[in-house]
Amino acid sequence: MTFTIKGIAASSGIAIAKAFRLENAELDVTKKSISNPESEVARFDEAIKVSNGELEVIRDHANAELGEDKAAIFSAHLLVLNDPELLNPVKDKIKSENVNAEFALNEVASMFVQMFESMDNEYMKERAADIRDVTKRVLAHLVGVTISTPASITEEVIIIAEDLTPSDTAQLNRKYALGFTTDIGGRTSHSAIMARSLEIPAVVGTKEVTAKIQNGTMVIVDGLDGEVIVDPTAEELATYRAKKDKFEQQKLEWAKLKNEPTVTKDGHHVELVANIGTPNDVEGVLNNGGEGVGLYRTEFLYMGRDNFPTEEEQFEAYKSVLENMGEKPVVVRTLDIGGDKELPYLHLPKEMNPFLGYRAIRLCLDQKEIFRTQLRALLRSSVYGNLKIMFPMIATLDEFRAAKAVLIEEKEKLVAENVQVSDNIEVGMMVEIPASAILADQFAKEVDFFSIGTNDLIQYTMAADRMNEQVSYLYQPYNPSILRLVKMVIDAANKEGKWAGMCGEMAGDSVAIPLLVGLGLHEFSMSATSILPARSQMAKLSKADMEKLAEKALSMSTAAEVVELVNSIS
Repeated sequence: MTFTIKGIAASSGIAIAKAFRLENAELDVTKKSISNPESEVARFDEAIKVSNGELEVIRDHANAELGEDKAAIFSAHLLVLNDPELLNPVKDKIKSENVNAEFALNEVASMFVQMFESMDNEYMKERAADIRDVTKRVLAHLVGVTISTPASITEEVIIIAEDLTPSDTAQLNRKYALGFTTDIGGRTSHSAIMARSLEIPAVVGTKEVTAKIQNGTMVIVDGLDGEVIVDPTAEELATYRAKKDKFEQQKLEWAKLKNEPTVTKDGHHVELVANIGTPNDVEGVLNNGGEGVGLYRTEFLYMGRDNFPTEEEQFEAYKSVLENMGEKPVVVRTLDIGGDKELPYLHLPKEMNPFLGYRAIRLCLDQKEIFRTQLRALLRSSVYGNLKIMFPMIATLDEFRAAKAVLIEEKEKLVAENVQVSDNIEVGMMVEIPASAILADQFAKEVDFFSIGTNDLIQYTMAADRMNEQVSYLYQPYNPSILRLVKMVIDAANKEGKWAGMCGEMAGDSVAIPLLVGLGLHEFSMSATSILPARSQMAKLSKADMEKLAEKALSMSTAAEVVELVNSIS
């Protein structure tokens, strides 16, 4: 009997195939007394060694298929697997209590998982998931259980799972895994982000797919509308095959716009650029017709390793991106660590409110040697392309001036060393804090450009952690209060002859785009796969009409009213 399960549309497209349940293997860990602790430690070491080999293979596959930033999670998993703070207590427990390796590992790992999960910090909660993923692999080897993995699939299927671990998702073969659906997860979970990179349709957060879908059942995953149709009728199959064909046709139409400028139907041009994490992502930007890079998140250079990247390593990464982008602009954000992004080797203090704490430019201005190394690498790379530098998390003019002063100092040092540096580097800032949006008219006199980071701007304006499901209803990009702040920034830039871009999720949102065109946003930065759909949408909009639409939206009272207004034009 046909029925539909609702979830969150995590990756666009339609997939139709039989269900393949990715079961969590039951690892029966029981406590056993052992007589030879050294032999048991050796057995544990062997399981670690085999797991290391497997993770290295998964990391290399992820690097080839998904890029360095997605593969970084497995570098982090390898660090966990070889962390003395995890391994030594296990070995100590085996020796001091004469217990079997799997019991000792399970006890120690459970303690760490519980500790991390109790922290009010999204990054640390993710570390708990990493420990679970890694220790499950080792435990499976210790108890002699073969874990079912997506890599073993040899026919076209839809994967059904409670959740997909990062290592599961990295092993998905696009030839056979046509789509997936999970009980838990959201649009920003690891599995969702990887699904979008692989362009595999996905619906997550359904709460009930594993309870209601059996192996071999025909399933449709509608990643456009966030629905899973179970045991569809012949009529439904025909309808969704037609919907799938229409979407594929739509993608071919979008592809024709790859080398076209981004122009509204009344001739207004804006720049459509991409957010990237590593040099490997440049290929996707160019393949999707990106007119530049609007946000290069440099923190990925620092993550998934156990020490700081050298100046030379950073220089090579920045140079690679600039050379491959040619004359197209590349906006590089300086190190944005803190909040939900931590570096274990930096030993940051634990904070009650890390999002409001010691992070981004605050950390860089305090630990200037880290900052200076990055700025030197950026300045040296500037002669290889069209570099623009922006500072994150700026709250006051003093911060911007201090950051720019360090940049100027490092430029002067390089010039004195006869190192070539471009004289045409624009220096700007991210607008993520309401204080900087409200004071944008003053900032605009000193910056070369603004880039509005809506992900943080929305959560700070609404005083609502976007990762907290209980207050997620307050994450409202279309709330008139947010639109007014965005307008303040754009108007301030226009008054001083500067430009304003946006690099948060809102820039690629089909509901927000008409409003942002009307508000006069100059540059839209988004995931590479969103560029062509956005270009197609903008070609159908009249800038003059959108200005009237935005003016109406600014005078409205609620986000729902704004959405209704935008929907009325389509």
